[in-house]
Amino acid sequence: MKKFVVLLLITTLFTGCSSTKRQIFKKIGTQVETGAYDKQFTGILMVDAVTKDTLYKKNSTKYFTPASNTKIFTLFTALQLIPDSIPALKYTTQNDTLYIEGTGDPSALHPFFKDSTIVHFLRSHDNIALYLNNFKDEKYGPGWSWDDYHYYYSPERNGLPLYGNVLTIENNGPLKVLPEYFKDSVLPFKHTVQREPEKNLFYFNPSEKDTLEIPMMVDSSLTRKLLEKALDKKLRITLTMPTTEKKALYGIPADSVYKRMMEVSDNFLAEQLLFVASSTLSDTLNSAKTRKFIIENFLSDLRQPPRWVDGSGLSRYNLFTPESMVHVLSKLYTEIPTERLFGFFPTGGIAGTLENWYPGDPEPYIHAKTGSLSNNHCLSGYLLTKSGKTVIFSFMNNHFMANSSEVKKRMQTIFENIRDNY
Repeated sequence: MKKFVVLLLITTLFTGCSSTKRQIFKKIGTQVETGAYDKQFTGILMVDAVTKDTLYKKNSTKYFTPASNTKIFTLFTALQLIPDSIPALKYTTQNDTLYIEGTGDPSALHPFFKDSTIVHFLRSHDNIALYLNNFKDEKYGPGWSWDDYHYYYSPERNGLPLYGNVLTIENNGPLKVLPEYFKDSVLPFKHTVQREPEKNLFYFNPSEKDTLEIPMMVDSSLTRKLLEKALDKKLRITLTMPTTEKKALYGIPADSVYKRMMEVSDNFLAEQLLFVASSTLSDTLNSAKTRKFIIENFLSDLRQPPRWVDGSGLSRYNLFTPESMVHVLSKLYTEIPTERLFGFFPTGGIAGTLENWYPGDPEPYIHAKTGSLSNNHCLSGYLLTKSGKTVIFSFMNNHFMANSSEVKKRMQTIFENIRDNY
């Protein structure tokens, strides 16, 4: 009799679970198969983080433009290759000269991080030779929009970035320009662009009181001059590095960079982290080398290998499937404690790019990365249900003509259904 009761309970439990999943699948399907979704290309995959059961899928093996969902792959890469503290420089000495080369570290003198690790280190040396030829890539990623050059979200990439590779203007009192090196290159009048295309001549509207960030044109000469001003000493550029073994100088905690990258969707940090990861593989800084290494050595089990061309997702050349996104999110869920992992992601109704969307009831229930380009909006991450389950999902919307807020409202209805009923 006891065995019969236990068997009955187990049967009822599994039948109930199956019934719930069928109801969820049917309800989402009813929403997605008709109406506004007919006017866009939609891909969805929702999977129970523990049981791996699929709650819903649609076009989950099709390729989509991911926009900043690409940063999920960048986060995975960084967590595999970069140590707990960001390598800030590589260096070696020969006779009385300190030779240094960049690692791609984006935090040096950055307006948010304000990291002075390399400045403090270099001030203790008199003869410094700066080697910049280890950067073997382009200043812009493949497929980036050429006319975005003067917008905050499109800084140039290089091997030894300083100040986030942007000029920061604060106009809330006395005008502040960072780096001060450019204080005489800022013209206070409204212009159609914020910087001249081929030189570091900047414009700002003096009636605007918000902080403004404008990408700088970066080359080896400017890097040397900015470092000289920060150190108050002369440096020289060298075309070769000694063959002696190099040491690494470590800077700020890596998690602080990952959190900033994910929470506000910082393109510059994402791009540079692939170069930092590259510096752990060899002395050559190259984004493609890093991406190839990760795909071949950590993600060879992807059933739909992506076309992955940059770290940030600025490029429309990127193509990923919802299944690939869920695959990487699942690996992260398995490898990283949830408190740390969820802390990297924007939280619905609380912080970052999700501050105004997907509020809790009452507790936050969405930890996910947004990805937006014109006519595209994607969201991939983790959903916590009221019953205590975790759902890993990727929801990709491409080629819609409606306002993105309408797309998000439809997504929110689906997420709340999962939260409340699974």
